[in-house]
Amino acid sequence: MTEYLTTAVHSPWGEFTVITAPQGLVFVGSPGRVGLNEWQQFAPQWRTAAAAPMPSDQAAALQRAFTAYFTGAQHTVQWPLAPFSTGTPQQQQVWQALAAVPYGTTISYTALAARCGLAHAVRAVASAVGKNPLLIVLPCHRIIRQDGSVGQYRAGTAMKQQLITFEHDQLTV
Repeated sequence: MTEYLTTAVHSPWGEFTVITAPQGLVFVGSPGRVGLNEWQQFAPQWRTAAAAPMPSDQAAALQRAFTAYFTGAQHTVQWPLAPFSTGTPQQQQVWQALAAVPYGTTISYTALAARCGLAHAVRAVASAVGKNPLLIVLPCHRIIRQDGSVGQYRAGTAMKQQLITFEHDQLTV
């Protein structure tokens, strides 16, 4: 049985619940939804899972990693990722492709589908983006609709637009 740990990470947009396993991050929740409920409802294998409070030294290090992103000092959250324990192989392929979308840029769901070799399956790719368990870490907020509108986001469209604007602004400073 996997031993999960949890902490709340503070950000300019509120607190995020973060869940880790011994190998690394497994889940980043939506801001303002602190606690285990969002995580436990996210995937069937987590419904009955428990997570112990993260030791304070590890929680502080994780907070520093997220703060480096939130302040623009780093363009990614520098923390190991656990192997995916949820999602289909196709969803996992899409999630891995999210990491290659450059900071401060956006691409369309159609372009992401093409990058994944799934140009015929744009809707399936968009669905996989929506099921990304690692908000911010795997930057699904950088994926927008073909018409330039932001599209859906688990943490809400306002948050998605704020992250896009934040990253863009960091590059123009």
